[in-house]
Amino acid sequence: MTVTETATGGPTVSVIVPARNEEACLQTCLESLTSQTGVAFEIIVVDDHSTDRTREIATSFPAVRVVDAGELPDGWTGKNNAVITGASQARGQWLLFTDADTVHLPGSLAAALAEAQENGADLLSYSPEQIAASFWEMATLPVVFAELARQYPPAKVSDPASPIAAANGQFILIRRETYDAVGGHTAVADQILEDVALASAVKRSGKKIRFRYAADRVRTRMYRNFRQLRDGWTKNLVLLFPNPGWLAVKTLLLWAIPWTMLGLVLSGLLKQWWWIPIFSGAFGYLVMRTQRANFTTDMNFLAASFGMPMFAYLLLRSKRAHANRTVSWKGRTYSGRTNAGRTNAADDRPIAKIAAPTPTTPGRLS
Repeated sequence: MTVTETATGGPTVSVIVPARNEEACLQTCLESLTSQTGVAFEIIVVDDHSTDRTREIATSFPAVRVVDAGELPDGWTGKNNAVITGASQARGQWLLFTDADTVHLPGSLAAALAEAQENGADLLSYSPEQIAASFWEMATLPVVFAELARQYPPAKVSDPASPIAAANGQFILIRRETYDAVGGHTAVADQILEDVALASAVKRSGKKIRFRYAADRVRTRMYRNFRQLRDGWTKNLVLLFPNPGWLAVKTLLLWAIPWTMLGLVLSGLLKQWWWIPIFSGAFGYLVMRTQRANFTTDMNFLAASFGMPMFAYLLLRSKRAHANRTVSWKGRTYSGRTNAGRTNAADDRPIAKIAAPTPTTPGRLS
């Protein structure tokens, strides 16, 4: 195994990639990571009981260490179990948790470390550039990320005086000593929304978070078909927004106003010419609502036309799934134990630390 090391013999950054049936994207992710320069690092892929070619792809990279996630403890999420396994093997002064569907631009690892150090951040998280290819990706993602930007403004997340905390699990760079001090992912092992929960714990501890949109560092295609998009946001949305039912109703009302107006004009029930510019202005407002999500203009138009009712549907589906305690993702069903109220740093209740199980056998190395 080849590991880029510091003069003291260890890596500065340990890159940890949890992977469960990621044969569609892992190759590209690891190519982008192994080609990084300018910093000493190691790469650990945690094979989370994959049944496809994930392990074969990971082991084809000599510079990548592959470990097996242990059996999933009761009450834990699969991703938390995997990243905890990776963190236990890591030797770096900093840990980068990143997903298998990410692509890291040349020099991004060294640049991210420099950015964290220059800003005095103990946790740096990037919101990647989102790649959308299918119709429903292009229509839905601008709405979701525009609303996330309203709920978690990056400037407030990065402000130590603000109680708002957030992180994107696709890219979390955290100082190892800070990670250990807050209990790491073991402290949030039952949390479906583990990235926001970890960021909340870091901010409550008094450490600094830096969070921003980073098309200059990393990109991702989160979902590759409608089913993945539906199930992924069903898992997350109710935990990201404090009043998902009301947000769904508000979104539908905002969307319905211009389209109802247009229907009445086309049916002849509204005959005055000035209804047309009113419709145009109302529709333009919907397009403007999605602009902060950093997507293209044509995708913003798609979002205003079709994405808003889809977002409302996903919010209500997420609310129902969590209420019924049947949240499914990647072949596993969780009971929806996570409380949305714990995702905001204003909630000062301590997160209970969950003891990691003692493994009966060490993780297999490749």
